[in-house]
Amino acid sequence: MGSRERSFQGTEPLPHDPTNDLEMVERKENGANRHRLKDLDDLLPYMGEFGWYQRMLFLLMIPYAFFFAFVYFGQIFMAITPEEHWCSVPELANLSVIERRHLSIPMLNNKYSKCEVYDVDWSKLLQDGVRQPNSKWPTKKCQNKWEFNYTDVPYETIATQQGWVCDKDNYAATAQSVFFCGAILGGFIFGWIADKYGRIPALVGTNVAGFIGGIGTVFSNDFLSFCLCRFIVGLAYDNCFIIMYIVVLEYVGLKWRTFVANMSIGVYFTFAACLLPWIALAVADWKIYTLIISVPLALAVFTGCVVPESARWLISQGRIDEALKIMMRCAKVNGNALPEDIIKEFHETATGIAKAEQECKNYSVLDLFKTPRLRKHSILLVFIWILIAMAFDGHVRNVGTLGLDMFLTFTVATATEFPADVLLTLVLDVLGRRWLAFGTMVFSGLFSLLATTVPIGIQSASLAIVGRFAVNISYNIGMQYAAEILPTVVRAQGLALIHITGYVATILVPYIVYLATIATEIPLLILGTVGIIGGILCLFLPESMGKEMPQTLQDGEEYGLEQKFWDFPCCTSGILRRRGRVRAKRERWWIRFSQADAQRVPIHHSPRDGNGIGSATELHNDGTVV
Repeated sequence: MGSRERSFQGTEPLPHDPTNDLEMVERKENGANRHRLKDLDDLLPYMGEFGWYQRMLFLLMIPYAFFFAFVYFGQIFMAITPEEHWCSVPELANLSVIERRHLSIPMLNNKYSKCEVYDVDWSKLLQDGVRQPNSKWPTKKCQNKWEFNYTDVPYETIATQQGWVCDKDNYAATAQSVFFCGAILGGFIFGWIADKYGRIPALVGTNVAGFIGGIGTVFSNDFLSFCLCRFIVGLAYDNCFIIMYIVVLEYVGLKWRTFVANMSIGVYFTFAACLLPWIALAVADWKIYTLIISVPLALAVFTGCVVPESARWLISQGRIDEALKIMMRCAKVNGNALPEDIIKEFHETATGIAKAEQECKNYSVLDLFKTPRLRKHSILLVFIWILIAMAFDGHVRNVGTLGLDMFLTFTVATATEFPADVLLTLVLDVLGRRWLAFGTMVFSGLFSLLATTVPIGIQSASLAIVGRFAVNISYNIGMQYAAEILPTVVRAQGLALIHITGYVATILVPYIVYLATIATEIPLLILGTVGIIGGILCLFLPESMGKEMPQTLQDGEEYGLEQKFWDFPCCTSGILRRRGRVRAKRERWWIRFSQADAQRVPIHHSPRDGNGIGSATELHNDGTVV
């Protein structure tokens, strides 16, 4: 995807701790004890956590996952260049392809030159009946026209039509980098629209931008117009899906978020991406292919008819009645009904949440760099995400240099996303974030380096695909890890900073892959080095599994102070330390509860991370906005 800011997996709820019963003061209403509602998540059990309403939203993610895959990967198959090409000589048009190339193209290292042609009078040679070349003939560079062997890429692309080879062979890489420049601007524009006017207008706008840019691409007649259109398409990456992703997760119960978060990527997105090369082969025309992957984005204009606005955003804007109306409709579809006392109580709670939203605006991303430990963690997260994004996108775009059929290799490599997501779901809350991120990044790096030591073909491709599988896992860990370490009061700004730096880093990736024109091993050597360095840096972050997410800047500064470098979450010693902290926490909470009970004051604390979903719209039980 990836950058896909793409996957914040959920975590399983921690075992029941009696101290959690003190998180909300119990009160007696209608003869029954229940907890005070303090967040939208507290309302989900009354609405239904994964009823028919949430299932419909889950299915509605399908088109947006397809849009995301089309936007992200689409350009690969419209600007690909066949491996073999040579100068076109119009005077030799009456000869066969084999005769033309043999007569007009000089040999270099037992291969026909791709960029030079003999500089002779072809009309005179033909009249003289010459059919064999003379290596002593003078040569010159090709004059803006080439012939291509369409065996490996059996259709014309914009690169072949406009001659993006030889001196212009970097044009496709440059156009891809321009796409990511558009993604940077799109992140700012549609992020602002999402905060100012709502998630649905932003979701519609970003997909419409992708539609307009895609249609414009079809009518591109030179390099500059193509770059302009790809820049516009880049505005849609990756908000064309992520906004929908976040909205749906808001309405899904905690225990179902892991499933929804992973399967929407592992199944929907992966399936759409695997279809792309076969669509290109089926239509065998880059313009028709571009239309097929661009026109569907126009369907996003109907988003407001079928997708609800973010309840969290509505609450943050003080539009509480609208949010409650959506939640009541959700409960009705699920066969439930919200009790009047619950509605009244949540209305009061939502008012407090809206006020807390305004208070969070007093902080800025610069606050992440004011204290030493928080500054170190923030800088590490930025650089780790840069390296993860580069490794992921590099593996995506490097499939054409592995010596096998590009279309099949791309499909197999992309399909690794599904088992990677399934495996991550199973082991993330066993092995933890820190060591798993380290292991998968280093694993990816090592296999990338190993791929350079074997012959080009099935061996190198197999090793590189294993590296892609590992970096898929790292990518999916990356943004969740950041969301769990950054303090609540600056989490949204921090995640945005990390996300944007990832966009900036991916601008370089097309040029890394382009270096394969010098030596096919260079991109894998760079990707391998990037993976190993990124994995090592992960070890200098604190483990976040099973820990409370920091709320204040002070919490962020002290986060992980009790941890040692070699701590491993699934080891017994780590479990004992966590149990000791739980016991200490329980004692502190009994003291605070006693004091609060005497004064009849509700107790507020930093909530336990039960879902791991981090986004710019996340609200926690204490009313603060992530």
